[in-house]
Amino acid sequence: MPMYEYYCQECRTRFEQLRPLSAADTVAVCPTCQHPRVQRVISLVAAFARSSDAVAPTMLDMPATSSGGCCSGGSCSCSR
Repeated sequence: MPMYEYYCQECRTRFEQLRPLSAADTVAVCPTCQHPRVQRVISLVAAFARSSDAVAPTMLDMPATSSGGCCSGGSCSCSR
């Protein structure tokens, strides 16, 4: 069951609801003010993967690319 994120325009509260896919487009009610005037918002998603040694690589562990490999393609002042 997916988690949906909503924003209440009435009391400016941001909240989440666990809802079945079949109820994705039904009206959600704000848990703070009970107002039905809410908008579904885009949520960020985090994904994690394990390598063969059970340690997930970080951005610092990634090899440099031919364009510099740093932030902004090598045009930053990081110490890589």
